[in-house]
Amino acid sequence: MSTNVLTWFEHFHAHPEVSWKEVETTSTIADILATWGVRHETFDDVTGVIAEIGSGEEVIAVRADIDALWQQVDGTFKANHSCGHDANISMVLGALDVLRSEALTKRIRFIFQPAEEQGNGSLAMIEKGALADVTQLFGIHLRPAEELALGQFAATIQHGAAIFLRGRVIGADAHGARPHQGQNALDVIFTIQQQLKSIYLSPFEPHSIKLTGVQAGSDNLNIIPGNATFSIDVRAQANDELLALRDRVEVMLAQIASLHGVTIDWAWEDFTPGAVVGPKSSRQASEAILERYGPSALVERIVTSGSDDFHFYTVKQPDLDATVIGIGANLTPGLHHPEMTFDRSVLQEGALLLAETIRRAVERD
Repeated sequence: MSTNVLTWFEHFHAHPEVSWKEVETTSTIADILATWGVRHETFDDVTGVIAEIGSGEEVIAVRADIDALWQQVDGTFKANHSCGHDANISMVLGALDVLRSEALTKRIRFIFQPAEEQGNGSLAMIEKGALADVTQLFGIHLRPAEELALGQFAATIQHGAAIFLRGRVIGADAHGARPHQGQNALDVIFTIQQQLKSIYLSPFEPHSIKLTGVQAGSDNLNIIPGNATFSIDVRAQANDELLALRDRVEVMLAQIASLHGVTIDWAWEDFTPGAVVGPKSSRQASEAILERYGPSALVERIVTSGSDDFHFYTVKQPDLDATVIGIGANLTPGLHHPEMTFDRSVLQEGALLLAETIRRAVERD
């Protein structure tokens, strides 16, 4: 199995595909499953695969995200697996490979999900029936070196919540010599930047809010731009705090529009909820880590401001008990860095740990 996991990783790493375009990735996963004789389903209108082994009424599910990022690498924009989804696919396939020949008293469903990076691929899989009869859900993800050292494993990743705003300043251009005849969209943007820094929540609740993009002006250096587009990234550890930040931003933008005499239009995109950690699933992951690697390897919980659309599964099915297992991999410089690297020896360990955790979910209540 060890050779297979690394081989799968090398293939997916060399053939990254961005969200909703994971066509070859979907086909490769389906071909592997077909070779094993594992029952699975693909879809005409969306990428991704849902597979199942075992028997019984109750279903334990496992999710792997399969998309890559679109980013600049060595000066060229291209698809790139800098978030480690190629590793996640390979570890989940490895766990499936281990378990498929075992006698299982529950069904194990493997959800190979598209478009995690856009924050809504999980919703598409839910619409395809991914959660039918599911009582527990597991995920797995590599973690940066500052969160987990090589040889450490986390029973749960406490992701934060996130939401993003796209906005537009609508005013009138003016000649550089006659600024009073228009509205300077850059003044509006600078005000937004300063006012974002004056939005406070309790310091005991991790949160952040910042501009992430601005476009304004033209090639003419003597025109004051009346129009601009901008984007804002909003994050909080808990969903309630995120919604409070969202409301504060809306009030702020309305006040700034009035102050500058412009129109500001905006829309919120890609809401990703924070984690609701399942006590049963996280306990089973802890027990599996302790059994395989001992107390020094176990980290009960990582708290991170990063988000993951995995948590839509628990939003849509509130009684679902779920956890995402973290894998220490000496991952540097960090997730989403175009030159992200990690120790590939963890791929087999991650697959075996996931398989052992699933066994515990099958055998124990």
